[in-house]
Amino acid sequence: MENKIMSEPLESMHSLEFLGNFLNDIPMLGNEFLKNPLHDWVIALFIILGGIIVTRTVYWFIEKYLKGLAEKTKTKLDDILIETLKKPLVFAGALTGVWFGLKYLNFSGYPGVDTWINGFFSVLITFVAASLLCKLFEAVLDQYVAPYFEDTDNDLDDALLPIFRRGVRTIVWVVAIIMALDNAGYDITTVLAGLGVAGMAFALAAKDSLSNLFGGFTIFTDKPFSLKDRIKIGGFDGSVTEIGLRSPRLKTLDGRIVTIPNSKISDNSVENISSEPSRKVVVNLGLTYDMDDAKIERAMAVLREIAEEHKEDVEDDFAVGFNEFGDFALNVVFVYRITKGSDILGTQTSVNMAILKRFNAEGLEMAFPSQTIYNKSI
Repeated sequence: MENKIMSEPLESMHSLEFLGNFLNDIPMLGNEFLKNPLHDWVIALFIILGGIIVTRTVYWFIEKYLKGLAEKTKTKLDDILIETLKKPLVFAGALTGVWFGLKYLNFSGYPGVDTWINGFFSVLITFVAASLLCKLFEAVLDQYVAPYFEDTDNDLDDALLPIFRRGVRTIVWVVAIIMALDNAGYDITTVLAGLGVAGMAFALAAKDSLSNLFGGFTIFTDKPFSLKDRIKIGGFDGSVTEIGLRSPRLKTLDGRIVTIPNSKISDNSVENISSEPSRKVVVNLGLTYDMDDAKIERAMAVLREIAEEHKEDVEDDFAVGFNEFGDFALNVVFVYRITKGSDILGTQTSVNMAILKRFNAEGLEMAFPSQTIYNKSI
C-alpha cells in the first residue's frame, strides 16, 4: 500500500515552471538524460540544494537561539528534546529535499522507477523516525529514570533497566520494519504470521525463564523485601544477599546460601521479618507457690524497673502481670518490645541477666516442675 503522500502530485512544483521555461531557452540544457531534459535535472538539483540549505539554516537557528533559551529554563526536558531531535530532523529534512528533487523528474519511461524511489525514501524516513524515537526514549530514560535507580540498594532494577531499554528499542524497530515493508509495497500478512508463530515457539521454549522474569518484575514493583532484609519463604529463613533477574539468594541462619526462583517468590507468601517496627518478647516467669502476695507484687515491680533501665532498647509500652496459677508455679508474664535497630539478642541477654540477678537478690525464687506427695496414715 503506497503512501498517499508519496502518490499525490507535488503542487509546490508548479511554482518552478517559470524557472523551467527560463532554463529551457538555454540550448545545451535541452538535451535529455534518462528521458528528462537537462534543465529538469538542474531544477531537481536546486530543489535538493534548497532542502539542504533550509535544514542547515534550521540547525543554525536551533544552535544559535533555541538551545540558549532551553538552557535558561528550569526543566531539562526541552534541553533533551533539542539535543536529541536537532540532528535527526536536519537529516530528515535533507532527505525530504532529495526526495522532492527526484519527484520533480519524470521517469514514466522506466516502469517501476517511481515506485522504487517512493518505497526507498519511505523506508529511509521510517527508519529515521524509529531512530529518533529510540534516541528520545533513551535520553529521557538516562535523565530521569536511571538516576533514580542508582540510589536504590536493590540490584534487581539495575538488571531490569537494560532489558527494558533493549525491549522498547526492539519493539520500535520491529514496528518500523513492518511499516517500512508496508510502505514499500510488500505484503506484510506473511511477515506478521511468521512473527506470531515465532513468538509462540519462543514463549513455549522460554516459559520458565519468562516466568522468572515476570516474577522479577513483581519483586521490583511490589518490593516485598530489599537487600539485607531477613525473610521467611518456603521453609527458609535468612537474610537477602542478592536480588537477581532470575532469582534472589538467601543466607540462612545456618550460614548456607539458598537460591529461590523469582516465580516461586511471586507464588508464595513472603514474611519480611526486618520490616517489623519492633521485636515483641514474651517472658513467662514461674514463681514458687510459697510466695505471698507481697513478693508477687515485688516481682512485678522489679520487672518494671528493669524495663525502665533499658529504655534505650525497650519501648515504653511494656506490660507486666500475674496471669496464671500454673500446675507448678505462680506465673508472672513480662511483655516488652525491642526497638527497631537495637541488638535483639544483646537486649534479650541484658534483660534476662538483670531479671536473674535482681530476683536472686530479692529472694524471689523461680519454680521448676515438681510434685509434692502427701501420705495419709489410717
